[in-house]
Order: sequence, then C-alpha cells, then structure tokens
Amino acid sequence: MSVSYKHWRIERDAEGLAWLWFDRADAATNTLSAEALDELARVLAAFDSAPPAGLIIASAKPAGFIAGADIHEFTALDKPEAARTLIERGWRTFNQLAAARYPTLALVRGHCLGGGLELALACRYRIVVDEPSTRLALPEVMLGIVPGWGGMKRLPELVGPAAALDLMLTGKGVDAKRAQRLGLADECVPPRVMENAARMLVVSRRPRRRLPLMQRLLNGPLKAVVAGQARKQAASRARPQHYPAPFAIIDIWARHGGNALAAEREMATIFGSQTAKNLVRVFFLQERLKGFGKDSDFVPRRVHVVGAGVMGGDIAAWCALRGMTVTLQDQSVERIAPAIARANKLYEKKFRGDKRQVRFTLDRLIADPQGHGAAHADVIIEAIYENLDAKQALFRDLESRAKPDAVLATNTSSLRLEDIATALDRPERLVGIHFFNPVAMMPLVEVVEGTDSDADAVKRAAAFVRAIDKLPLPVKSAPGFLVNAVLGPYMLEALRCVEEGIAPETVDEALLAFGMPMGPVELVDTVGLDIAVAAGKALAGDETAQAPRKLLDLVAAGHLGKKSGQGYYRWSGGKAQRGSPATAPDGLAERVVAPLLAAVQRCVEDGVVADADLADAGVIFGTGFAPFTGGPLNFLRQGGFPRRGGAAALRAVQAGSH
Repeated sequence: MSVSYKHWRIERDAEGLAWLWFDRADAATNTLSAEALDELARVLAAFDSAPPAGLIIASAKPAGFIAGADIHEFTALDKPEAARTLIERGWRTFNQLAAARYPTLALVRGHCLGGGLELALACRYRIVVDEPSTRLALPEVMLGIVPGWGGMKRLPELVGPAAALDLMLTGKGVDAKRAQRLGLADECVPPRVMENAARMLVVSRRPRRRLPLMQRLLNGPLKAVVAGQARKQAASRARPQHYPAPFAIIDIWARHGGNALAAEREMATIFGSQTAKNLVRVFFLQERLKGFGKDSDFVPRRVHVVGAGVMGGDIAAWCALRGMTVTLQDQSVERIAPAIARANKLYEKKFRGDKRQVRFTLDRLIADPQGHGAAHADVIIEAIYENLDAKQALFRDLESRAKPDAVLATNTSSLRLEDIATALDRPERLVGIHFFNPVAMMPLVEVVEGTDSDADAVKRAAAFVRAIDKLPLPVKSAPGFLVNAVLGPYMLEALRCVEEGIAPETVDEALLAFGMPMGPVELVDTVGLDIAVAAGKALAGDETAQAPRKLLDLVAAGHLGKKSGQGYYRWSGGKAQRGSPATAPDGLAERVVAPLLAAVQRCVEDGVVADADLADAGVIFGTGFAPFTGGPLNFLRQGGFPRRGGAAALRAVQAGSH
C-alpha cells in the first residue's frame, strides 16, 4: 500500500530510482517547516526498510529548490529548549539522509538557501542547473543565527575550511558555475538535460569528492590556525558585541566540529541574543519593501535616462545589468563615454571577466545624445544637476515626446516635485525615483509621491524598482524625503564635533563602535564636501549660516573629499588615510546619533513615511544604520543608549542641547 504525504511526492522509475519531489502545501516557495521535516524523516525511514536503487531530491515548485527553514517558526522560539528542539530536528533528519545506504542526489534549480543547502550537503551528490536564478548560500549569519543542521560540519569537509568559512561568515551566495568550481556541486548542467544528468550520476556510484591533503590538514590538525585567521577577518567586519553569530560559527566549527547540538554555550548566546531578534525583524522589513509594486501589472523593458553624470550613468548601467534596454542621454557622446566606461568596469566585476556576458550587457546600454529613446521608453528618469529651471525645461520637452503611459521620474534629492511638475501639462504623471550613491551597492530607492502624483504612477514606479532588484520605499514629497533628511543632521553634528577640536578619526571610531558601517566624517568625504554644502542650502534655506567653518574653508580651497583626494581626510587609492583615534569623550556617539533619531521621528510624525517600521527599513537600507539594532526607532523602543536612554537623547535634541 502506497503512503501519501502532504509536502513530499514519491515517484519510482523503471531503473528503481526514487524521485522525491518537495512541494510544500499551501505555499509558493519551499521552506522546511517542522511538519515538512518530520515527513521527510518518515520518508527516509520507509526507504531504509525498502531501499531504492538511488534517491533524487528535487523541487516541484518553479520558484526554486528550498529557501531554507520556515522563518516564522524561528520567530516563535522564546526559550532555549525550543531552539534546541528545532536544531535537533533538522540535525537528526539530515544525518539520517547522510547515512543512507543507497546513493542520494540533490537536483538544485533556483535558490538553495540555508536549510535547503544543508539538505543538499547531506546528499552524496549535488547537481546544479545553470541558469540565472540558481543560487546557493548559507545566509543564517544575516539573521543573527548559525547553520545548525549540519552545514557547519559538512561544508568545510566538502570545499575546505577557508572557502566554507567565507560563505558562512558573510552569508553571500554563489551561482551554479562557481558552485561547481568550489566543489560544492559535482556537476553544472543546462535545464534541458538536468533530469537525465541526475539519473546518470546517481547510478554511477562514483566516489565522493575528496579534499586535497592540505585542505584536510586545515580541517583537522591545523584547524586552530584557520580559526585564528577567521576571527581576525570577522573582527575587521563586525564587532562581537553587536554580531555574535560569525564568531559563534568559527567557535562551533573549531571546537565542536560543526555540531551545533554539542555547542550549548554558543547556541544559548545566539538564540538568546537581541541581535538575532532584531535581524529577523530587519528580514521582515525587507520583505515588506519587496511587496511594494506587486499590485501593479506594469512590466518595464525600456528605460531612458537623461544625465550621464555619476548618478545618471550608474542608474543606466544598473538598469542594463538587470536586463533592461537603456538609452542614456547627455549633451554629447563625449559626456556619455565616461559612464559607459564605468559600466564596463561594473559588468566585468559582476560577470567575473566573462567577456561574452559583458558584451551582451553593454549592448543594452545605448549612448543617445539626441534623446531618441525617450519616445519608446517605459520609464524615463531625469538625473541632471539640481537646478529647477533646467529640470522644468527638460520635463516640458520629455512630456511632449514620451508615450502616454510612460513613467516620468526625477532623481532629485532636494527640489520639490510639485515645483518641477508645474512644467507639465499633466503634473500628476511626475513621480520621484531617488537612487543613492553608489547605485550598484545601495539597495534602497525612494519612490516619491508628490501632492499631485497619480497613485497608479507611484505603483508603476515601485514595480520598476523591484524589476531592477532594488527595494522601493514609498515616501511623500518633503525636503530630503526620508534618507537625506535624517543623514543631514547626523553628518552636520559630526562636523560640529570636529569644529570643536575632536579629531575626525575619533568621531568616526565612536560611531563605528556604535555599529555604523562607516564613520560620518568619512561619509561626508565620500559624498563630497561640495554636495554636502549644496544639499544643506537646498534643504535648509541658507545652511551656510550653520555650516562649520572648516567645511566651507575646505570647499573654498577645492578640497572636496574623496573625489579630489583631500577633504577632512587625505585619500589615496580610494581609501581615507586615517590616523589613530583618541579616546572618545563620554557620550560622543550619543550626541552624533541623537539628531538622526529625532529626524526619523519627525519624518514619521509629518507623514513622510507611513509608519515607524517603514522609517526603520528606510534608514537601515538607505544609510546602513546599525542593522543589529532593528532600526533607529526600534533602538529607541528598546531603551536606546544605556547611559541615558533613547528618550533622554531625543529630549536633549528637541531642547536644543547636546
């Protein structure tokens, strides 16, 4: 009598092979819930009683292989015993799979993440399908947790400890070809032959891949050396008090052979940490941003960008990278050429020197000095200099040539949409699509709704942002929108500290210790001192009256920061040349962060963003605000700075004190 399962389907072929198809019920994506894991354990027990000639595990869903554990179940864990039960369930089930007497194979097409990759690692063989959606990763560290179902044990044994730790400590993924090069996959095949390739490999019974001798030594007797180097590298990227998970991964691998169940102390630290709770919160905030634009059927394919400066050129390059046909307009081909050259560098980096892919992508980025592409574009983005008259004249011309249903968008960072829109016959067509520099690295894009903006135009703008794999944040038209409105006071306060005689290195170190990815003074240098002054004028009327004298003097002397080689720091090889920081005055980080916290709260109160969660999401993904806090307003709710508390910090700012 055959047994049916809720989440798994078994098929047997003429060669005696069992095909186990994962199809989680009532879900678009496969995730490993407790129920799905328990069913898998029963399936494997049945196979132990009547072994197949081989087992091939594959996904029945088009969305990918397995996206990992069910994160909703993880968020329900409130006690260490519950966490241990969750870990034990996956550990036991995947050990059961790894111990099978018959050959096993994971056929991976699409995303294979977290617990999904741990399942694949428990199989004897892995075949990956060579298509853009295939991605393998152990991203648990990004949620503040560790790969507890065998990944910390099996991945170093398969690809060597250095490569394995790099993947686990960063959470970054690899595509199908790189998975094969690393030894993570046995074969990389095109979709048309994937099932036949899986069948042939699983019946071949060829030996498992064996690590070279040196890699085996690094995974054994020399493990302490590798762990020491890994700790140094992890400490250069994150501080253990903020992000304990990377250090726990190293310790569990080095001391317990990757067995999470044997690492009681480390696991108690991880699952009891506020960081894990906050990073899971950040995950759900990200998922919320990904949902904007889903209710639109708009499918953009052609983009026209006006302005081939750093922002416009990089926006165009990114859109072409994401598959759009892009026309880039400026006054001459000579003005467009530097943008094409930067795009070429970006594509060479993204495609790891695959000249064919670089050429195909560059073919989609078309120099268009006459602006002919505007007539065919689904989305038109203006990215010229911040001058109202120039933008109005441009949009007057663009409206006359654009398709009636094309999205008309400005990338302005400081001018009012309502003022620009007065040049249009249909002002409701104008929306803001505000990118951040560097475009290729910053995940957030503000989708700005002006007073007159049509709701459908805003939805289509959000759909476009998702189509180019960015996170859309809906904001209302207001000075600085959200991100610049909160960054401005933060950077200004940091520069005031420097004006008072505190070294830039000391200010920056205080904020790095707080958890910021870059110090605020270095950030000003990176943005450009001239841009900081100009943005201040536009956002605050006459900000030069408040701007620190040193900032104005540097700009007057042509010292504009990173781009000129000199600002608050001297720059060499693209890096700030910093001296050693002094001991920070008590409360320095609190003083500099407090104006940012107050500005975020004001943006919520003024309706620039719909609610506090979206404000937290925008500031995290738009500024890099310490993710381990769960966002600035969440940080305040959880007590803020230990010394005085978040509420006190806000009161101090609102009272005008430091």
